[in-house]
Amino acid sequence: MSSNTIDFSKSAVNAAQVPLDKVTVDQLVASLSSNSLKKQLTAIHELAALGAYGEDVLIAFVNERMSVQNPHEPSAAHGSAYQYLYQSSAMAAKEFIEAFPDGLVCPQSDQGIDYGELQMLLVRQEYELADKLTTQKLCELAGESAAARKWVYFTEISQIPAIDLQAIDLMWGLYSENKFGWSKQRELWLRLGKNWERLWAQLIWKTDAAWTRYPHEFIWDLSAPVGHLPLSNQLRGVRTMNALLSHPAWDHS
Repeated sequence: MSSNTIDFSKSAVNAAQVPLDKVTVDQLVASLSSNSLKKQLTAIHELAALGAYGEDVLIAFVNERMSVQNPHEPSAAHGSAYQYLYQSSAMAAKEFIEAFPDGLVCPQSDQGIDYGELQMLLVRQEYELADKLTTQKLCELAGESAAARKWVYFTEISQIPAIDLQAIDLMWGLYSENKFGWSKQRELWLRLGKNWERLWAQLIWKTDAAWTRYPHEFIWDLSAPVGHLPLSNQLRGVRTMNALLSHPAWDHS
């Protein structure tokens, strides 16, 4: 069943209890099938505000994408809907989360690394903790020396499997309304002509001549600019960031 053919007559909440008329709700449902992420997210926010009635729609929306017949990866719209359902205390939402308790994707790792904790931190929008864990996972991927020193040297980036970088990046985008992730940073970097100073200003990692101070001056929620997270320490220079954004993992994009 597609997300724009939901049978509202089976909703757990009577239409009279809904603060919007059926035509308006139908418009919100139709917006879920839009090619515009902005329209989808607006519809998701408004449906979530309807309580159980809207959550029934969100459950159907995510279930359709998670069906075995659908070959596509969940989008940031599905990630946002999942986050609302994860926070809900409604029975239907709880039952849905029980069916997908570990998030919407099964991140793959060429090195057998478990990304389950990272996924759930991102689901809960605990972005500061997720950023720290991302750095830890990147060090693990780079090898024992990087893991021991707790930072990655630029020559070690090429050793990191593309599938792992793609998996981490996918989760960051999925649970941030497509605002965060290395691929978003790369898009900005290329758009700005690979000018690092302009990139730092765009990411708000640097203001004028002053680096943003960790952690209190960084923004750990969705009010941050596109690409603000995950962080990368630039005090050692740009070579590690350059290697990361130039990695073959992004050649498909």
